[in-house]
Amino acid sequence: MQFDFDSARVSPEGELCLKIKNLTEARKFVYQMEHRTYTCELKKLYKKRSLDANAYFWVLADKLAEATRISKEEVYRHCIRDIGGNTSTVCVREKAVNKLTEGWTKNGMGWICDVIPSKLPGCKNVVLYYGSSTYDSKQMARLIDNVIQDCEAVGIETWPQEKVQGLLEKWGEEA
Repeated sequence: MQFDFDSARVSPEGELCLKIKNLTEARKFVYQMEHRTYTCELKKLYKKRSLDANAYFWVLADKLAEATRISKEEVYRHCIRDIGGNTSTVCVREKAVNKLTEGWTKNGMGWICDVIPSKLPGCKNVVLYYGSSTYDSKQMARLIDNVIQDCEAVGIETWPQEKVQGLLEKWGEEA
């Protein structure tokens, strides 16, 4: 079950109390608990990106691929590397690098890795890039801005900034 909440507090007895937005669903859950043990995961709620904005990115990536004669997948990966705020860097033993990178890239097209030297003997640093399916609205906006700049640099016409901004403002409405 998933619940959205907008405030929390801890009771003197150490109980975590959440103010749930949908009280009916929360009550159903509590009544059905009986004597079972549950685990939960709390995540920050992000606005979901608009499918229209995502589709616009891919239209531009396709046009850019045609103009530059590189695949739209490579255009996408290039943009992923350039937006910032979408990586984790881990230090791993050299013998584990291939297994890590192979597993990571199976998450999707934008889940890419860069392997760089480490100061630790027998180790490498692996920069793990998260694919755009995990992006919040700010990251997706940077991704779209980057592909727009690349398109304009080679003479590809793009939508006016107001129209693009309208796509970005719709994030979360379709979710």
